[in-house]
Amino acid sequence: MILTIVFVIYIAVIFALGICSYFYTKNMHDYMLGGRSLSGPIAALGAGASDMSSWLLLALPGAVMLHGLNQIWLPIGLALGAYLNWQIVAKRLRVYTEVAKDSITIPSYFENRFHDTTGMLRLLTALVILIFFTFYTASGFVAGGLLFSSTFHVGYTTGLVLTAAIILIYTCIGGFLAISWIDFFQGCLMFIALLVVPITVLHHLGSLQGSLSTITHQSSVYLNAFKGTSFIGVISLFAWGLGYFGQPHILVRFMATKSAKTIPQAQFICMTWMCLALLGAVFTGLLGIAFFAPNGLSNPETVFLVLAESLFNPWIAGLLLAAVLSATMSTASAQLLASSSAVAEDFYHKFIRPDAKARELLWVSRLIVLVIAVIAVLLSLNPKSSILALVGYAWAGLGASFGPIIVLSLFWKRMNLTGAFLGIIIGALTVIIWPHFKSYGGIFALYELLPGFVFACIGIYVGSMLTKAPSLKLLSQHREVILVEGSKTHA
Repeated sequence: MILTIVFVIYIAVIFALGICSYFYTKNMHDYMLGGRSLSGPIAALGAGASDMSSWLLLALPGAVMLHGLNQIWLPIGLALGAYLNWQIVAKRLRVYTEVAKDSITIPSYFENRFHDTTGMLRLLTALVILIFFTFYTASGFVAGGLLFSSTFHVGYTTGLVLTAAIILIYTCIGGFLAISWIDFFQGCLMFIALLVVPITVLHHLGSLQGSLSTITHQSSVYLNAFKGTSFIGVISLFAWGLGYFGQPHILVRFMATKSAKTIPQAQFICMTWMCLALLGAVFTGLLGIAFFAPNGLSNPETVFLVLAESLFNPWIAGLLLAAVLSATMSTASAQLLASSSAVAEDFYHKFIRPDAKARELLWVSRLIVLVIAVIAVLLSLNPKSSILALVGYAWAGLGASFGPIIVLSLFWKRMNLTGAFLGIIIGALTVIIWPHFKSYGGIFALYELLPGFVFACIGIYVGSMLTKAPSLKLLSQHREVILVEGSKTHA
């Protein structure tokens, strides 16, 4: 009963934030980008919360509990990738999207960056976003279904529908501002949960030395970061970091900041939050081995949920479990919004109703959110779906398709429209095709993001060099970005 009350209060707060942001959402620019008004802390925790998703509280602790410290290479790779994304991409993307006709979505940025008058690049980008984000959103719904079924003992499908309904309502009402404000709140909650749970588990077990002894007694493999791994395996886990360069729901936070001058502050906050949160997730899984020894858990991905219910009174447990719902909602809502913008702004407005008014586009976007959510729910109906597998596939698809074009479009003036087309197509196809060859082993065992990213870079370079150089107008735009970035950085 108490858990239910806590969840109801939490959801009421979420809806209140959504309703408040509704009154600030007057057009597509507000709905998709919040009027470029995000402060450093809001952008930082928004990027972190929408990035980490439910895998941070469920999948990562579950993987560590199942396999041990040989999973540590994944969070290390992610932390490195996130740092480079903030360091290399954030500031210039904020400036470039404003100079390039005030682009409010990644597809519109690509179109304006390369002066594509056909609209085909925007359409291709929107299609890739739609495909992979639907799988990504499905992973969040799986996590919500597990949360509600484990906590309230309702059916998995019922929990799935409840999760989808909550996310749908506040995403449709408030758009980007609602998501950003709620993500700040949820990011704080996730952070506290990932510090409190492992500390409490350690206190319950008595000492770190005793816990490590129990873990070693279960299997000597658990505390060996290299045991059971291979060079290909470690490189694959590190390669997850490359995905950051191509995630639209993270990149859009850079685009929405007040100015390039807020980026350093946001970077510091986000990286501090991320490193401590990842550490907390790893220790939750590791200490879970000792806590549940010798029998373990039937589903290791529920270790955080079971620990929260076992060690805390219902009021605190309710808040901690709400953190899982926070993680799920933060990412799924950001992905739904990015997907709806891909359809409404980059397809409907571009090809079907070019003269559509702002209000019409707003309601089309909300309708698309509903349609995508329904498809994601259908993909999530199997309760045995692996959260990490769904996230991994979508992360690779977006990272390989868009990561190379984002980085090279920001820094290589010779890149042209042909190179952009080839980069997206080659990256996406590699991620789709590569897993079918994994049974052959060897290099085919690599996480598909890495070959997809490399092949896309090669495609961009070859395509750009073998075709006509960018126009003087494009080169002038590139120079303007460099000048504007320099002036805003040193202002």
